[in-house]
Amino acid sequence: MKHSFKVGVIGVGFIGPAHIESLRRHGLEVKGIADITQELANKAAAELFIPNAYGNWEDLISDPEIDVVHIASPNYLHYEHAKAALKAGKHVICEKPLTMNSKQSSELVELAKAKGLANAVNFNLRFYPLVQEAHELVKSGRLGDRIYIIQGSYLQDWLLFDTDWNWRLEPELGGDLRAVGDIGSHWIDVTTFITGLKIESVLADFATFLPVRKKPRKKIDTFSGKMQIDTELEKREILTEDYASILIKFENNAHGVLSVSQVSSGRKNRLFFEINGSKSSLFWDSEIPNQLTIGNRTAPNEILLKDPALMSEGARWSASYPGGHAEGFPDTFKQLQKAFYGYLSDGKSKTEPNFPTFEDGHNTIVVEEAILKSAQIKQWVKVEY
Repeated sequence: MKHSFKVGVIGVGFIGPAHIESLRRHGLEVKGIADITQELANKAAAELFIPNAYGNWEDLISDPEIDVVHIASPNYLHYEHAKAALKAGKHVICEKPLTMNSKQSSELVELAKAKGLANAVNFNLRFYPLVQEAHELVKSGRLGDRIYIIQGSYLQDWLLFDTDWNWRLEPELGGDLRAVGDIGSHWIDVTTFITGLKIESVLADFATFLPVRKKPRKKIDTFSGKMQIDTELEKREILTEDYASILIKFENNAHGVLSVSQVSSGRKNRLFFEINGSKSSLFWDSEIPNQLTIGNRTAPNEILLKDPALMSEGARWSASYPGGHAEGFPDTFKQLQKAFYGYLSDGKSKTEPNFPTFEDGHNTIVVEEAILKSAQIKQWVKVEY
């Protein structure tokens, strides 16, 4: 790279260390981390071998040596953290959702433009090599001159039991959408990225199968609830969805359907899509990420194993290892950051972002707000970008 960037990371729960690991794989310096108390920040810094720990996130942002801020804090803090970082002249990579509502996200889009700062939302799942390949295949016309159907699901089981708990279950921390906002947003980003088609309208149905859950009195880390036992529990009413089914109308008269669940036993973290075009189809499953199926009518179906030698030229950059060497979830962070820091390094005025920007994050929130409204009024809702 032409420039050495120093990075600060706010939030070191489940996802913050994933950012840190991928930054180090690029040789980038993580200068400091921030957590909600100095004690927690010191503990995380010691465990992750980071030189500076901030018990106040504002101190991290005001550090003049930090060029880029990665925001991995809980959802309700994203807007405040991102806004402060931009005002301080820092480039920003923010976890999704970008903010709690489209008014806030629109403000951040405009602020980033006014400041001339690079910005990204961590929709990392579009950086699986074969998702990038699917994008190139659609763009090349391999599926035909029209996309007919875009369907699929994002399913997990980590909130299956009434004793499973996480801060995302609390609307004031995670938002009014839970399953859709947390994982459905990834499916929306992946499929709109692959096809280049915007969502025009939605019809949604929600279900909360566990209207009352038992919250542990002590903090439970993300995805770790099933490995912990705490007899001190309190009952809490649940106001967000465990499940959603959504009918979708895309641009160019393409139609689709999405199922989202966090209570599907046996599905650990499965994003699946099937895209049917006028000539061929694509099928991909994130639990088998190094295999993409191309469906044909007049010839045998094809299975493409992840191999840069066999991939399209436009997607080859996203595969770091040769065929037969699996790449997975941590690699998606690395490739998103490769795109982001390469954009900074090459000069922002010379290239277009090849990563999800704040504007992409804003558009996803607008779609999600239409989904929530549809579930509430039981009608089709037009997406107003």
